[in-house]
Amino acid sequence: MILVNTDYIAGKNLEMLGLVKGSTIQSKNVGKDISQAFKTLVGGELRAYNEMMNDARALATKRMAQEAEALGADAVVNIRYASAAVMQGAAEVMAYGTAVRFV
Repeated sequence: MILVNTDYIAGKNLEMLGLVKGSTIQSKNVGKDISQAFKTLVGGELRAYNEMMNDARALATKRMAQEAEALGADAVVNIRYASAAVMQGAAEVMAYGTAVRFV
C-alpha cells in the first residue's frame, strides 16, 4: 500500500475509489497527565503527549490503510491529518485521503 500526501503518484494512472479514513481517541494515564502538568510550569517538550500523538497518528493511518485495502486500493493519495482535544489529556486524531487503484 502506497501512502502519499500528493494528489498523484508519478508514472501511475489512478482510478479514484473514494474517501477513506481512520481515527482514534487516545489519552495518557493519570500519573503521566499529572507529570506533564508540572512540566508546563517550567516549559519544554511534553514527551508523554508527543508519544501519545505519534501513537495516535500511526493507529489512525493504519486504520485508514485497512479501509483502503478493503476497497481493493493500491494506494491512498492526498492524505491529511486532523486532531482535536476531546477532554483534558485526550485527543482524537483522524487520518483521511482518497483511495485509488492503478489502471
